[in-house]
Amino acid sequence: MSPKSSFLKNYGFSLLLIFSIAVGSYLGVIFKAKAVFFKPFGDIFLNMLFTVVVPMVFFSMSSAIAAMTDLRRLAKILIWMIFIFILTGVIASVLMVIGVKIFPPAAGVNIALSPPVNGGQISVIEQIVKAVTVTDFLELISKKNMLALILFSVIVGLAVSSIGERGRSFARFLSSGNEVMGKVISYVMLYAPIGLGAYFAYLVGVFGPQLLGSYFRAAALYYPLTILYFIIGFSFYAYLAARFKGVKTFWANIIPASLTAWATGSSVATIPANLEAAKKIGVPEDIREVIIPIGATIHMDGSCLSAILKIALLFGLFKMDFSGPLTILTAIGVALLAGTVMSGIPGGGFIGELMIVSLYGFPIEALPIISMVGTLVDPPATMVNAIGDNVSSMMVARVLGGKNWMAKRVSQSAS
Repeated sequence: MSPKSSFLKNYGFSLLLIFSIAVGSYLGVIFKAKAVFFKPFGDIFLNMLFTVVVPMVFFSMSSAIAAMTDLRRLAKILIWMIFIFILTGVIASVLMVIGVKIFPPAAGVNIALSPPVNGGQISVIEQIVKAVTVTDFLELISKKNMLALILFSVIVGLAVSSIGERGRSFARFLSSGNEVMGKVISYVMLYAPIGLGAYFAYLVGVFGPQLLGSYFRAAALYYPLTILYFIIGFSFYAYLAARFKGVKTFWANIIPASLTAWATGSSVATIPANLEAAKKIGVPEDIREVIIPIGATIHMDGSCLSAILKIALLFGLFKMDFSGPLTILTAIGVALLAGTVMSGIPGGGFIGELMIVSLYGFPIEALPIISMVGTLVDPPATMVNAIGDNVSSMMVARVLGGKNWMAKRVSQSAS
């Protein structure tokens, strides 16, 4: 396959989305207020996405957890893996929080949008209870109760895994359901160029082209901050794993996987190159074989960075105050969750974006606004997502193998 055809295969759909949004924006400028005519065509796309998000999240999370059956050494690997995934996700989120406070992505934009739906004044404890639980099973089948659905999915996955052979049939059902819902998403996405183009025609026509200025600010903030995190942050993580030798070995082997992630826009597609890089670095086989495939779907530092950016952008557009400890901590928590439910496929960011809109109660107009941000930042985000799994496997190897784990692997290979 030639470089040109490979590029078109990997980025053709993203380019088509950008082109359709550009056409829609142009139509909005021409038709102005009359562009409201295009809104129903965009609503069809958004409604289909909101319809599929609940079964998609349930099957993807429960099937992943149900597949974890061997819990001997695996238990230690998973515990440390989860700890490191959360820690690096929090660090990435905090970095972007600092970035959006210094350089607000929606500064100077004044658009009349419907405010988010608020449920009245209730205590923090009551908010947590309402967020993670519901009073009836049928209430789980709603995008309004996404956290409760995630918790239920985790419990189902653990139950299937814990009963072993008796749960095999149900585990296969969950895995099959995950495959089916992935295909459903791919079918829905076929309509994305028309749906997003129509919605942007409506947004630009009704709210004006000033909305586009916020995208330039968002990209101008995200790209340099993410590249800095990739270079400095991952070098620091590699140093923690094996001091300067770890840094040198990491950068000597990680470039092919990095370019694969950037070119394909898929953490899953990067798994083979990532595993090969981890092998050359010296990460033990059981650690790399567990962490890198799982991390391709649940560890997304780049997505945490973009999630905070999207939340801050929406807060700015809807004239909400993005400050205060509770607001910031909530945003970091949402960013971690959004990164967790992201699927490791091109365009998988829609699921996280649906979660952000649903959890905060933003109106339907918010989804296409932040979906464009996701499209713009996808290449560096995917690179950070994928390579973060590799450097995390190094840190787990350091915890389980001691400070000389890399030397031990080299000596074992030589013998």
